[in-house]
Amino acid sequence: MSGAAVSFRGVSKRYGPVDALADFDLEVKPGEFMTFLGPSGSGKTTALNVLAGFTHATAGEVMIDGRSVGGLPPEQRNVGMVFQSYSLFPHMNVFENVAFPLRLRGVAKAEVARRVGESLDMVRLADLGGRMPKELSGGQRQRVAFARAVVFEPPVLLMDEPLGALDLKLRQAMQLEIKRYHAQLGCTIVFVTHDQGEALALSDRIAVMGEGRIAQVDTPDRIYDYPKSRYVAEFIGKTNILTLEPGNAGAVRIVELGCDVPAQGALAEARMISVRPEKIERAAGRREGLIDFTARIDEVLFLGDLVHYSAVLPGGGALLFQEHRGPGATVLARGDTIELGFLLSDALPVSGREAAATAVGA
Repeated sequence: MSGAAVSFRGVSKRYGPVDALADFDLEVKPGEFMTFLGPSGSGKTTALNVLAGFTHATAGEVMIDGRSVGGLPPEQRNVGMVFQSYSLFPHMNVFENVAFPLRLRGVAKAEVARRVGESLDMVRLADLGGRMPKELSGGQRQRVAFARAVVFEPPVLLMDEPLGALDLKLRQAMQLEIKRYHAQLGCTIVFVTHDQGEALALSDRIAVMGEGRIAQVDTPDRIYDYPKSRYVAEFIGKTNILTLEPGNAGAVRIVELGCDVPAQGALAEARMISVRPEKIERAAGRREGLIDFTARIDEVLFLGDLVHYSAVLPGGGALLFQEHRGPGATVLARGDTIELGFLLSDALPVSGREAAATAVGA
């Protein structure tokens, strides 16, 4: 198969004066795991519903496997769908729930039995075909929903917050299951979530959304390491946003730290920088190139092998940093004063939504 598996071309969706989607352009490659990530109201579910056919676009074109589907109802788009609420038929057992899409398509009885058996085997529920949905756990119901969505071998699978109703441990286990299903099936998956960790763990690419628009599309590592805006930097993981202003002798001043740094590369034109908590370290060793400063510990969050800190900066405001509890490591306490620092190369200039991000010195 060549070309895009899914294409959005200038798609907009308006509800009265509100743009739920605005000039939405995106191509999803065959076999790709693409995640629409954003907070409530960002447009991610609207985009998925337009793709599925549950919502009609106000403008633009949607294509699946090179075919325009704007005028087609959901059942004619040949996509599988997995919902957060599972949407299993309570009066049907597991086998009949999974078989339902095949029976709608007039598949022969023997072929139905074969395909349902393969799908239940894939999700490790081969022995539960006779169970009713109410007799299953949340994780088992979600796996039945997945088996039903893929039993008719759709080229594209749509998943709308499928893990949102599960507890943390089960959600993490199901992430591994979904990765296994994707590797086994090789189909294209378009996945919607507000959970950044889920998106980073599962996706080939992520489309970070806000106010009905795509703020950035890239691989998980590049989204995290090179956010194109403050919005993306703060939404993906935790970060520290520090303000810049002109300093002395052509330098730039980091306002919250009260220090001047060389105005090199993209830093010369930036008004803010993003520094991830894991890039900040204790500065006692005076490592070469470290921008060092004094801070006072305000909050301590113990997470086993990792400790998260919030510290008060010389120029006001808070700074987040984290440390692993290695052998002999000392856990800081509230009120402690500590010398911290980060490398200038780990400070990423960011500004508005459309501003490009370039690593300092890159």
